Amino acid sequence: MIEKATGQIVCIFFAYGKVHDFKLFKLSKMVFKPETLVGTDSGFQGIKEFHLNVMLPKKRTKKNPLSEEDKKRNRLIASKRLLNEHISGRIKRFRILAERYRNRRKRFDLRFSLIAGICNFEMST
Repeated sequence: MIEKATGQIVCIFFAYGKVHDFKLFKLSKMVFKPETLVGTDSGFQGIKEFHLNVMLPKKRTKKNPLSEEDKKRNRLIASKRLLNEHISGRIKRFRILAERYRNRRKRFDLRFSLIAGICNFEMST
């Protein structure tokens, strides 16, 4: 989770193996204040059961293509999520997410937390 105002990593959560992002969100049991606006990607369909104030892009189907208004809204949501993608790219420079992790699993959380701290330090300076 990234704070929009400062661009810093606020919270991280992991699970063993390959886990879908929305399932990981449910496992984390993260709670937001009702006034907090949460921006997600289309992989978080169903998040409105947990939090009502969500910016969720609309998905198209074969039978129901998106209208021009829906496309504009999706572009607006994507532009607001751009900071998240930049932070992910910054973390991938350390190669911990870009490649297979081959060290001890117990230390992954610690190492990732240290990398997040380094990224936060870079953002603050």
